[in-house]
Amino acid sequence: MNSTNGSAEPGKKDRVRDMFDNIAPRYDLLNRVLSAGIDQSWRRKAVALIRDGNPERVLDVATGTADLAILAADTGADRIVGVDIAEEMLELGRGKVRRKGLEDRIVLQKGDAEKLPFSDHQFDAALVAFGVRNFEALDRGLAEIGRVLRPGGRIVVLEFSKPRAFPIKQLYDFYGRRILPVVGRLVSGDPAAYTYLPESIRAFPDGDAFLSVLEAAGFSGTRSIPLTFGIASIYTGLAS
Repeated sequence: MNSTNGSAEPGKKDRVRDMFDNIAPRYDLLNRVLSAGIDQSWRRKAVALIRDGNPERVLDVATGTADLAILAADTGADRIVGVDIAEEMLELGRGKVRRKGLEDRIVLQKGDAEKLPFSDHQFDAALVAFGVRNFEALDRGLAEIGRVLRPGGRIVVLEFSKPRAFPIKQLYDFYGRRILPVVGRLVSGDPAAYTYLPESIRAFPDGDAFLSVLEAAGFSGTRSIPLTFGIASIYTGLAS
C-alpha cells in the first residue's frame, strides 16, 4: 500500500485472507498476549464514540472474530452486521455471538470492504478495528464505508499507530522488530503472520496522513485520538 495516497497493493487481499484464515484458531489469544489485554479497552473506547448517536444499524468492517461487534451491542443498536473476507475468522465469531445469546441482533457475513454488499445509506455508524491497514485499496474501502453510511453517520477507526515520543518510540520499535514476530510465530505457528504485523504498521499512513485519506474519501469533521502513548489511535469522521 502506498503510505501517502492509499492506492492499491495488488494481491494483498488474497494474502491477508489466507493469513487470517490460517491463524484464526489462535487469533484471540494472540491479541490478548501481544497487547497485554489492553486491546479490549481500546475497542470499548471506539464503541463509546458511537453510543451517543443512538445508532439503530451498525456496520463492523473487518470484524474478524466479532469482538467489536459484540461490544457494539452495548450501544442498544437493533442490528449489527459484521463483514470480513476470512471465513475461518467469521466462524469463530459466530460461535462467540451464539454463546452471548446475540444471534437476533448480530449477523456476520463474508464480504469485501472494497465492495460492500449493501445498498446506499443503510447504516447509522461504522466501526473498523485493526482492519483498515489490511485493505488492498485503503481509499476505495473508506469510500465504500461512506457510501453505505447515512449522511451524518459516523465512522470510527481503531488502528495501530507509531509513537513519536522518546523513549516510547524506541521501545515500541524494538518490540515490533524483535519481540512481536518471535512471540507471534511461537503462538500462531505462522512465520509470516507476525512479521507482517509490524511491517503493515510501519507502512500505514497514521495520524494526520490518515485523516487526509479519510477526508479524501468524503468524510468531514475528522479527528484523531491517540491511545496509550500513541501505540494506537482512534479516528472519526462523518459521512457526507
